[in-house]
Amino acid sequence: MTGGAKIAKPPVFRITQAQVAVLLLACLLLGWWRPVLGYSALCGGLVAVVPQAYFAALAFRYNGARSAPDIARSGYTGEVVKFLLSAVGFAAIFILVRPISGAAVFAGYLMMLAIQITGSWRLLRRSPAQSVQTQELD
Repeated sequence: MTGGAKIAKPPVFRITQAQVAVLLLACLLLGWWRPVLGYSALCGGLVAVVPQAYFAALAFRYNGARSAPDIARSGYTGEVVKFLLSAVGFAAIFILVRPISGAAVFAGYLMMLAIQITGSWRLLRRSPAQSVQTQELD
């Protein structure tokens, strides 16, 4: 018998994978129709996905009761860095990318946030048994 019960980490990176797949497909289709809209939406979507993926990596690297201070510190640090990355990302897009569609940038961003919220909600609704089964499949 080894140690205590192992707590499965939530499969949060599945949300990131879903976001990237939807973003690329949507932007390819949109870009085929109007290239400026396609790359503008891609930029906005990346401003949502990249900071969220960084936050998830930082926030979920620790687990267990003994790691509570590290978990809290990682969560706070991740949230601050996520905010800064988002702000810098939007600033860089609107300063460096020309021509740009502001509406498409924000649509891509909001589309990725909707997937993030929906995916997180679905993960939270899962029973512990389903989470362990999912973890074994990863």
